[in-house]
Amino acid sequence: MKITLNRINNDFLFECTNSQGNSILLDNTSQPGAKGVSPMESVMMAVAGCSGIDVVSILKKQRQEITDFKAEVEGERIPVDDAKPFKSMVVKFFLEGNIDPKKALKASELSFEKYCSVSKTLEPNVEISYEVFVNGEKVTS
Repeated sequence: MKITLNRINNDFLFECTNSQGNSILLDNTSQPGAKGVSPMESVMMAVAGCSGIDVVSILKKQRQEITDFKAEVEGERIPVDDAKPFKSMVVKFFLEGNIDPKKALKASELSFEKYCSVSKTLEPNVEISYEVFVNGEKVTS
């Protein structure tokens, strides 16, 4: 796996491109007029995307009919020397469709406990929790 990063303006705007030619823009979002996401926002996006792929894949294999899928991630950061790494994240999944709520909860559990490489990478230092909502109702175990 390899990406390239190229600076595309005279400030902090970078284009990151993967081996297939797909790209995202990263920027210093503390500056006015930022045109990309911050690197730390991209980490939260990676958690949402990785776990989202897992959840959708698991539910599709179980023939669940997903008509809409959204995720929100909130991260809490703490100062460590001059850096501010994540201390914790909360991922909320919002699913709509003909979906068994217990299957949606189990798919989310499997993602974070077994499959999501991004959350597993962060796991030693970042506490990641999740909540699942199916058709507007929070799912509990």
